[in-house]
Amino acid sequence: MKIISAPAAAQLIRDNWTVVPGGFGSCGHPDTLTEALRERFEDTGHPRDLSLLFGAGPGNKAGQGVDALATSGLVARAIGGFWGLCPGLAGMARDGAIEAHNWPQGVISKLFGVIASGEPGLLTHVGLDTFVDPELEGGVIHSRSSRPLVEKLRFNGRSHLFYPAQRVDCALLRGTACDPDGNITFDEETSHMDALAQAQAAHNCGGIVIVQVKRLLDGPVADYRDVKIPGFLIDYVVLAPENRHPQTYGTFFDPAYTGMAAAHGSVPSKTFPLAKRIVAHRAALELANHPGANVNLGIGIPSLIGAQARELGLTDFTLTVESGLIGGVPDEGLSFGAVRHPRAVIEQSALFDFYDGGGIDLAFLGFAQVDGAGNVNVSKFNGRIVGSGGFINISQSAKHIVFCGTLTADGLRVEIASGRLRIVQEGSTRKFHAHVAQLTFNGRQAAASGKTVLYVTERAVFRLGTRGLELIELAPGIDVTDIRDVVDCDFHVSSELKPMSGFADIQSNQHSGVLAW
Repeated sequence: MKIISAPAAAQLIRDNWTVVPGGFGSCGHPDTLTEALRERFEDTGHPRDLSLLFGAGPGNKAGQGVDALATSGLVARAIGGFWGLCPGLAGMARDGAIEAHNWPQGVISKLFGVIASGEPGLLTHVGLDTFVDPELEGGVIHSRSSRPLVEKLRFNGRSHLFYPAQRVDCALLRGTACDPDGNITFDEETSHMDALAQAQAAHNCGGIVIVQVKRLLDGPVADYRDVKIPGFLIDYVVLAPENRHPQTYGTFFDPAYTGMAAAHGSVPSKTFPLAKRIVAHRAALELANHPGANVNLGIGIPSLIGAQARELGLTDFTLTVESGLIGGVPDEGLSFGAVRHPRAVIEQSALFDFYDGGGIDLAFLGFAQVDGAGNVNVSKFNGRIVGSGGFINISQSAKHIVFCGTLTADGLRVEIASGRLRIVQEGSTRKFHAHVAQLTFNGRQAAASGKTVLYVTERAVFRLGTRGLELIELAPGIDVTDIRDVVDCDFHVSSELKPMSGFADIQSNQHSGVLAW
């Protein structure tokens, strides 16, 4: 292991290499390394034509994270799970400027271990009957730029998807501290993410492992159990400037993210639009119907449900976030991927093993588009490439799903007066369509398998039936005609249509909701 500068690290990376940029969502990315790599390219034109392999593409939607590499000529290909926080790279993929593939985040997370073990790829059910299936789009983001890499195979009489292993030439990772033997700790990071498997993948491919840290230790790590990447896997270490190693893009440092604070300590309050608060409130009530449930929270409105449940006094469940965190209160926004007061942390891939095998009892997920068959799109819409993230793994394996979102978007404002909902301003973007633009969740397959699925909005709740969407609850002040006026798909109305559960509990004198985070 050698300690070098960030510019010296950038000099090590060669043309046409496959690089793994570490991090998860808005957490744990080695910005000092990727920024130095981009600066080298801008100065010299090298390295050129890199390939990127990432699960939850880290970023802040404003040029940091993976987007530091989003420049013509530097990147030629990318295989990624979640692209929503790196819009620059996603735009290049959308426009066909690079070869680009969107695979399920959990598949890529587990693929690092597959690569490390020298296996040819990952054979799994995850992605069947979605846009990742080669009989649909094969996970290709832009049809002119590439052909599917995913294959559909029959094994033991059943269909599976095969995701091929990729050679990894370099892993750019991040930890908290490094001792003289190169051992890396993660004691002030939000989670372990996939760093160990990524380091092993690069090492066993004959590549190099470069780790950004915030501290160099004078002696060995005090407790060997704190070592998350052993030194024999590390080639180079870069010490980041003090102000270039924040825990998340939203929070420089919060001890509650690391377990340093009391397990049930206080949390700050945040304010959210009332429409989102209504959705989170109604969705959180489902926790009472699933005592003892293992729960996953997705990005967006679902990430509010941990705080909402806390406010409601609901405690008989275990929250998980796919970065590998268990328990506590998941955060949101530019701290998505972090959890306040977590009770355990495991490798991201290990949590996806649990997910893919059916371990999730109840999942709360967002939606961008829904159609009358109950299909959901979160990955490609309105000219944006967001990517599926862990959505496909979770939605295909969870026993019960609650999709959470407003009925319209972009400008929606609501208020509650005398216990009735009033739409002050309708959103300009409709989210219920005749057909979704991309099939991220297959409603027909879910209905056929008997999966329980709800779609919770601020003014109506639908469930997935054998005939498609069925309206089962309406907010006071809203009628069926009001719903039909703002959706572009047909739906059935339950003969037992009832008022929206818990609506009366929402405070009527505020235009936004405050949640204790």
